[in-house]
Parts: sequence; structure tokens; C-alpha cells
Amino acid sequence: MGFNFMETGIAKVTADRKLELPEELQQRLNPLTEYEVSLSDDEIVLKKIKKRLTLDELYWRIDALEPDPNQPTLEEISQIVKQARREEKTQNL
Repeated sequence: MGFNFMETGIAKVTADRKLELPEELQQRLNPLTEYEVSLSDDEIVLKKIKKRLTLDELYWRIDALEPDPNQPTLEEISQIVKQARREEKTQNL
């Protein structure tokens, strides 16, 4: 079982009753993720709703990925395929 590190910060309710979260906490939240909200006199609890990955969220995650610096070029891929074919031919002789 993994250990979940909990970050804390100071949230504020604005004059128009919007909840503002600290930037460092907002950075930890994924767009399009929904949370169940519980409110008591002393605390507000946000609990992530676990559901299947939507197509929009998949596209968002793909767009958020950085390019792979080790991605081979098409020329390198072509050379790898040619080498594999040569090796396969020699093994089948």
C-alpha cells in the first residue's frame, strides 16, 4: 500500500463565495477531475471521484505530455527495421 503525502495550504472564500485554493495545490489537481465535497462547521473535504477515463481527459493527458527526447527519428527507425530484417534472414538460412 502506497503512502499518500498530503499538502496543506490556506484556502479563501471570496466575497462572491468562490473558493480560492493556493496555486501549489491547484497544480496538483488534474483538469476535468471531479471531487465530492463535504462541509462541516470546521472543515471542507474534497474527495476525488474515481471514474473511468473519458476521451476528453485522455486527449488532455496526451497534450500535456512533453516530447520524448529519446524518440528515434524516422531514419533511425528505418535503419533498425532494416537491421532486424537482415538478422532474420541470416537466422533463417
